[in-house]
Amino acid sequence: MTENKNLKPLPCQLFNCELVPYSQAWQWQRSLVEKRRLQPELEDVLIFLEHPPVYTLGQGSKLDFLKFDPAAENYELHRVERGGEVTYHCPGQLVGYPILNLRRYRQDLHWYLRQLEEVLLKVLAVCGLEGQRHPGLTGVWLEGRKVAAIGIKVSRWITMHGFALNINPDLEGFDRIVPCGIVDKPVGSLAQFIPGIDRDRLQPLVASAFAEVFGVEFIESDPLDIMPKI
Repeated sequence: MTENKNLKPLPCQLFNCELVPYSQAWQWQRSLVEKRRLQPELEDVLIFLEHPPVYTLGQGSKLDFLKFDPAAENYELHRVERGGEVTYHCPGQLVGYPILNLRRYRQDLHWYLRQLEEVLLKVLAVCGLEGQRHPGLTGVWLEGRKVAAIGIKVSRWITMHGFALNINPDLEGFDRIVPCGIVDKPVGSLAQFIPGIDRDRLQPLVASAFAEVFGVEFIESDPLDIMPKI
């Protein structure tokens, strides 16, 4: 399924971060995207991180899918430019933000979403798990439980936002929303299927699958060099 338009792997900067506030990572993404709009020759980027507990709403997301009053409750909530409905981020969830110039791959948003799903399906397969897609929906499921959510924004064929894979998070925060606006499919985590699994084991698998699916070669980079200060 790879559609790298070059014969050799494309260079891609890889930033491995720890726990990053959502607003800071959001600013970081926007800065990277803006630089690539002005200088499309810049290398692609993949950011790995986790967020403190936070809810995000897609650009057209309905407040009806919140089970709390955002004016009364003290939960962090952001409306952002990605597609999709409300989701939840917290520690124990590996978040990946690819900043890719799709002109180097395929200028097709449906294809890009399916490629992100393919990355995660390959990771699950390496772990001995059979992930599933659901027709008409975006994400990855295990035995009826959604373990990975995907939401993207593409501007001038430069991507931002990305995917969130539930490794071993506290799932209680999902009880306060209708995750992704899907009422009949519960959220799950890999820890429910592989006790003791953690980010240290999963992240290298995700990086390897991403490199294979997109045909890239990673350049390990220091986040401190470019992370905007807020």
